[in-house]
Amino acid sequence: MEINAQLAARLSGAYGAEAENVIRGLCSRRKTTFRVNTLKSTAERVESALQNTGIAFERIGGGYAVAGGDYAALRSSEMYANGEIYVQSLSSMLPPLALGASAGENVLDMCAAPGGKTSQIAALTGGGAYITACEINPVRAERLKHNLALLGARRVSVLVTDASALDPAMKFDRILLDAPCSGSGTLSETDGGNFSEKLLAACMKKQRALLSRAFALLAPGGVLVYSTCSLLPCENEEALLSALPRSGFSVAETGLAPERAAVLPSECGTLVAPDEYYEGFFVAKVVSDPR
Repeated sequence: MEINAQLAARLSGAYGAEAENVIRGLCSRRKTTFRVNTLKSTAERVESALQNTGIAFERIGGGYAVAGGDYAALRSSEMYANGEIYVQSLSSMLPPLALGASAGENVLDMCAAPGGKTSQIAALTGGGAYITACEINPVRAERLKHNLALLGARRVSVLVTDASALDPAMKFDRILLDAPCSGSGTLSETDGGNFSEKLLAACMKKQRALLSRAFALLAPGGVLVYSTCSLLPCENEEALLSALPRSGFSVAETGLAPERAAVLPSECGTLVAPDEYYEGFFVAKVVSDPR
């Protein structure tokens, strides 16, 4: 795969000599990964089903990986059809872990479709959190509702709206902002992506608008997790720090240690390098001061 020349230049500027390894990771043949949906099943049940269907698997990073050739068999399985498992990249499983939501808390997922992270938050809280999931696109919102119903995530209110326009009077204990981005960390050997400076500029504008509103919506003592599937500092560290209010909020450790993942240097988060298991992904955590 040939990386888009504009993106290659951006990566070179961000990572210097390390950019070659980053691009090599992007071009890796990525494995199919998924997690057990603990709202409807258990690891033991899923592993038994995988063994019975002859699908070879390995456990990694709290999820499972299978060879690409087994994806069709996985999708045709009963456990896939009834929502016992959810196909999701290992990297995208990280933000809900960093969020650390608990039962009884009010949680906002600002850009929720197709629902992987929303349903993971529900599962991590045992279905006990009160989740508001926003999706601006009506078609994607319907897909979000379908997936949440399939996965058994019950205490979720779906709002078909732009999260950056939510009333600041609303307050949430935990906010996940998995922001729209250039997708520079998710390219694959078969998809060189549609990166352009125009796309990047539009994403950066939206990221900052969403971050500004997220800080206004966060309750005192609350936690905000900001994430993207981008490798570019202008969408990650620079976006977060430029929008961070001068007082009342502080950057915290994410607490993440992705199993067998290479982690790139970052001044305010966890930045996972792309390889055969992980997509390139940025996760940062901000806490608001109790008042």
